[in-house]
Amino acid sequence: MVRSAGAESFVPPTTSLPKLKAASSTCEGCLLYRGATQTVFGEGRPGSSLMLVGEQPGNDEDLAGAPFVGPAGRVLDEALDDVGIARDDVYVTNAVKHFKFERRGKLRLHKTPSVTEVQACRPWLHAEIAAVRPALVVCLGATAAQSLLGSAFRVTREHGQVRTGADDMPIMATVHPSSVLRAPDPEARVAQYELLRSDLERARGFLDTLRQREGTERPPPGAAVARRKRTGGTEPKTRQELYEEARRQRPGALEDGPRRAPPSCAPGAVTSSGDRDVSTGNHPLHVG
Repeated sequence: MVRSAGAESFVPPTTSLPKLKAASSTCEGCLLYRGATQTVFGEGRPGSSLMLVGEQPGNDEDLAGAPFVGPAGRVLDEALDDVGIARDDVYVTNAVKHFKFERRGKLRLHKTPSVTEVQACRPWLHAEIAAVRPALVVCLGATAAQSLLGSAFRVTREHGQVRTGADDMPIMATVHPSSVLRAPDPEARVAQYELLRSDLERARGFLDTLRQREGTERPPPGAAVARRKRTGGTEPKTRQELYEEARRQRPGALEDGPRRAPPSCAPGAVTSSGDRDVSTGNHPLHVG
């Protein structure tokens, strides 16, 4: 069995997100790079007060090269919008940067990354945290939460609570948006979505309290787009721009744009960005 030493030797000593992203494209810290289309690095700007960490890219993300652009990403957008958080003012990434899957005919079915694979990729996540310097990290699902808070952490028991991680970083965990899509019936979907929404609302409340103490105001929605216009395009591209670029490069690879999906998605909907369902233990499917 071939073993990899992890990503540490591939991570450059820098806090520049563009340099980190460029270096990540050649990472071979674990064997997942062999099957993936590309590395899916985080998206956002340095100084974002909120950082969201999912499990791994799904099929859509693997093709687009951007995190949370599939159905689970649309649920996340809906929840962020509901609590008044602008997606473009949030840094979004995953604990693992390559899509892990198994093939069944033409389908690429999601497989949860192993503990070894999560550990191998952790240096990238630590580098992103150091570069972004968020005021709060919110882990979406068990894999991300246990990557930063330890294997004993349980999202079902401790979601919505601010914990202290490495270097005194405030960390909160909630369910992964894909758990809304996997819920077995409308009532369960509403309950799961409300859990996600309420935890994000707690995150916003935590950040608002920090800003009040520091005498600063929360940036308005769309502030990242306005900054890009003022700086002549030097700000990181928005998720919509990245998606459109990927669609132009791979016509027909993605069926629809990164529109928000209502939390009332059909039972058994296929998700493209997910984590283990902490309530049922089920896995989402990822298809190509």
